[in-house]
Amino acid sequence: MNINLALILTLLTAVTGVVVAIDRFYLRKKQHEGGGSNRVMATLVDYSRSFFPVLLFVLVIRSFVFEPFRIPSGSMMPTLLQGDFIFVKKFSYGLRLPVLETKIMETGQPERGDVVVFRLPEEPTVNYIKRVVGLPGDTVEYVNHRLTVNGEPVALAPDANPPPDDPAPRFIETLSDREHAIFIAHPGNTVRDGVYEVPEGHYFMLGDNRDNSRDSRFLGMIPETHLVGEAVRIWMHMDGLEIPDWGRIGMKIQ
Repeated sequence: MNINLALILTLLTAVTGVVVAIDRFYLRKKQHEGGGSNRVMATLVDYSRSFFPVLLFVLVIRSFVFEPFRIPSGSMMPTLLQGDFIFVKKFSYGLRLPVLETKIMETGQPERGDVVVFRLPEEPTVNYIKRVVGLPGDTVEYVNHRLTVNGEPVALAPDANPPPDDPAPRFIETLSDREHAIFIAHPGNTVRDGVYEVPEGHYFMLGDNRDNSRDSRFLGMIPETHLVGEAVRIWMHMDGLEIPDWGRIGMKIQ
């Protein structure tokens, strides 16, 4: 069961805002003219006055500035670990109305190498996080774990100093002059090799854990309308009941 937090937050903000407005423009005037006060309505007004500013503030920040997101799986390892809590910058790719997701202002477009949260096309209430590899109009080729974009091979080299506890071979990929680490768990195997044409208004996404990621090789191209924002910082790491990993707090997402 997926809970639409944006819808709940918007509804609560709207309801408390309406109650505050009714109190401001009707109930106070009625009381001033000698009308009686209803205990239930008075309690509702008191709660609405208290919660409306807080709800409005959270709604604005969550909708237009930053939204927290928890990494639910290992598909973006080693960049992001299961249990990472991250900030997603909502205004990187345009300002959108909450719930409706209608863009009201253009602020930028994704670039190759960006780590992006997006709504799943087949189930828009579910968010995924992957790395942008193909831009609109690109031709992306993924064969035997080697990535080629518009005929240009993407640089890939084994990591010279991988951590000793890595669960899979680590490589350094250079995408548009931006280096990031990836895992190739099964170098001899292939996972959905093919050539992919990226249509206008869409993006081709890959997980950094290349052999364990449900990405555009399986989902297809991601429409621009489904982008949520750019993942920028880790603010906490805690998986289950384990002690938080304080060393990951504040890390920039490369």
